[in-house]
Amino acid sequence: MKKIILLQLIILFTLFGCKSQTSNKTIDKSKSMTHKHPTLFKTIEIDGINIAYREAGNPKNPTIVLLHGFPSSSHQYRKVLSQLSDDFHLIAPDYPSFGNSDFPLASEYEYTFDNMAKTIDAFLEKKKIDSYALMIQDYGAPIGFRIATAHPERVTAIINQNGNAYLEGLGEAWAGIRALWKDRNPETEKAILPAFSLDGLKWQYTHGTRNIETINPDTWHLDYLRLSRPNAHQVNMDLFYDYQNNLKLYPKWQQYLRDNQPPLLIVWGKNDEFFPESGAAAFKKDVKEIDYNIYDTGHFALEEDGDEIIEKIRIFMTKVGQ
Repeated sequence: MKKIILLQLIILFTLFGCKSQTSNKTIDKSKSMTHKHPTLFKTIEIDGINIAYREAGNPKNPTIVLLHGFPSSSHQYRKVLSQLSDDFHLIAPDYPSFGNSDFPLASEYEYTFDNMAKTIDAFLEKKKIDSYALMIQDYGAPIGFRIATAHPERVTAIINQNGNAYLEGLGEAWAGIRALWKDRNPETEKAILPAFSLDGLKWQYTHGTRNIETINPDTWHLDYLRLSRPNAHQVNMDLFYDYQNNLKLYPKWQQYLRDNQPPLLIVWGKNDEFFPESGAAAFKKDVKEIDYNIYDTGHFALEEDGDEIIEKIRIFMTKVGQ
């Protein structure tokens, strides 16, 4: 009888102990969960143009301004907005004619990188954002570096995902655009038109990736719809042609880097035909300390390696904050 009672007590103790441990684990898990803020979709008028933007996180936290590339929009930063909104204030504008921003005619808006940077700078001014890290990619680099050189005291750090500032960073995919720079005519423009096709856009997202099945096809289909609007080809051809003026500013941007030594995180897709790894390595000439990370992927590295890159951003920005 004593043995039976003892056995029953052991069973009860074991069951009670298991329940207590399970309960404690549940409580601990709930305590460790971080609160993510929803991404908000907003617009603000800048000089008569409605600029669409995505915003997430508490404005009291450090701000990261996310500047997108061609042919995308703030949509390319959807993972960043979702995953980093617990610790940071994130804001991602769409340039005029990109994403959900207004699409003024070329007769109403000058499609140059100087002017687009002016618009985004005015956007930040109107939003009263005067201290921020810049995340740059593709077109985000010439826009971001114009803003950084105009307001070096405002830039707390630079996060660079395939955003070029060096001649050695221009890859083989620029051959057709270089021909356009040399002589803009119907033939050199026609040679670039495949870049606006569905296949051409798909190539930009998938070339150089390890597994094409990890890349969301909604990305290039969405871009294709926007590039199929009336006048979209002409406007983007104007920007392709104007890109040559960015090269003239490379020495100024490099001087900014040497003089200010902004904390710099490199998260670069090495298989990018537009901006190969040589463009990432070039930053080592002017910035003394770089958190340097190269990924075996393509132009839009966030699509395939977003989780790892976003964790790098979190760690980097936390160190910058210290």
